[in-house]
Amino acid sequence: MATGGAPFDALSPLDPDTFAGESRAVINFLAGYYRDVETYPVQSQALPGCLRALLPDAPPENGEPMDVILEEVRTHIVPALTHWQSPKFFGYFPMNASTAGFAGEMLSTGLNIVPFMRVASPAATELESTVVDWMGKLVGLPDRFLFSGGGGGVLHGSTCEAVVCTLAAARDRALSRLGHEGILRLVVYASDQSHCTFQKGASIVGIPRSNFRVIPTTAASGYGLTAASVRDAVEADVASGLVPLYLCATVGTTGLGAVDPVRDLGELARRHGIWLHVDTAYAGSALICPEFQHHIDGAELADSVSMNPHKWFLTNMDCCCLWVASPAALTSALSTNPEYLSNVTEESAGAGVVDYKDWQIALSRPFRAMKLWLVLRRYGGAGMRAYVRRHVEMAKWFEQALEADGRFEVVAPTRFSLVTFRLRPRLEGDDDAVDASNRGLLVAVNASGRAFMTHFVVDGKFVIRMAVGGAMTEMQHVQDTWELVREKAEEVGALQNERNVR
Repeated sequence: MATGGAPFDALSPLDPDTFAGESRAVINFLAGYYRDVETYPVQSQALPGCLRALLPDAPPENGEPMDVILEEVRTHIVPALTHWQSPKFFGYFPMNASTAGFAGEMLSTGLNIVPFMRVASPAATELESTVVDWMGKLVGLPDRFLFSGGGGGVLHGSTCEAVVCTLAAARDRALSRLGHEGILRLVVYASDQSHCTFQKGASIVGIPRSNFRVIPTTAASGYGLTAASVRDAVEADVASGLVPLYLCATVGTTGLGAVDPVRDLGELARRHGIWLHVDTAYAGSALICPEFQHHIDGAELADSVSMNPHKWFLTNMDCCCLWVASPAALTSALSTNPEYLSNVTEESAGAGVVDYKDWQIALSRPFRAMKLWLVLRRYGGAGMRAYVRRHVEMAKWFEQALEADGRFEVVAPTRFSLVTFRLRPRLEGDDDAVDASNRGLLVAVNASGRAFMTHFVVDGKFVIRMAVGGAMTEMQHVQDTWELVREKAEEVGALQNERNVR
């Protein structure tokens, strides 16, 4: 392994011996990090500008040894991280990692191919087509979304990309009938619980902001959409001369884990010619378990479905599965065919060849299929079902502990592994004080460094979210976090009483 810097003319960036030595150093560093990650405060308390103050103003003129660089990672960068792989990280949604996911990422990065067309790397294209069919079968999708059933899938980096691509496909399908000027009449529908990515995506593809409908949900429907509320919005738009374009149904919303009725919405969408997208970014991983597959009953009525294996399926960032019932609708909106990308070999020019450049926004793309394939091969369907169910059991335990403590209320039913809760009001009309107490509780929990959670606001109420799903999280971590919540709740309550006395 090289121990010092080198001038440019002496560089050998892919020397196998140096590659092996320096890669081992990085792996050893990461192994030590995972071994110790539980000892770090989960949420970084680093102040703005802390890292800039430690780093020089310009890069070095000559390269430096890997051991020196890794030492700076340890002393400067790691302390300023919020540790997503900590077993006590319960914020946002989990961002899974695993040995198999890392190995797949290493292979993908090490091979460093760019599979934007089949001819660019046939094995990568065919592995991706195989893997998305595997995943589709695991989560219980209808055959129409599989390559084997006339549909197909692609691995994006995020749901945001998948949404923009499907919105573009829906838009072009409608404009082929209406003419380009018809874009001002197109309307997109989502609930007030849907991810903000749908509003952003609609704006990107040219839908007027005034034509985005945010449909309210209520506790009575478990904060899921109802077909009646969507129907009322659609019929009002049609009466006004507008054209319903795209509807999002979410299985496992970000804030509360709510589930929209896919079949009811699908039937409505079919009647009005609306593109139905089913977003299962987080909860899609749970759909590999038969007991959760009823949540996508009616998926055969959808046009597209997406889920993120990088959230809860042990697949390191980034990896999003997008399935479409009509690949032609997607590729007609996204394909480009310059001469320099033409397939000129006979075996690459036949019908049915997949060129993934036409399934996404960017031209270049990583070999994500290698990563997901390794996870599936290494852990199998049975192993992944056991993994998901373990987190579901932990979340259920936490929910039951909350329900047994009269100071807390569970805000929405725990359908997967997301628990939403808050301190109860003590008096009627005490809403502002209760919100302040819950904010104080969340701040106190996160400031302790012993756990990390995030929040949501629903019906004007401040709600704390605990998303269980870390690769290293065990029941003991959930139980310890419950003791932490109880401890901080007592402190917040005592402080509130002191203020009231004053």
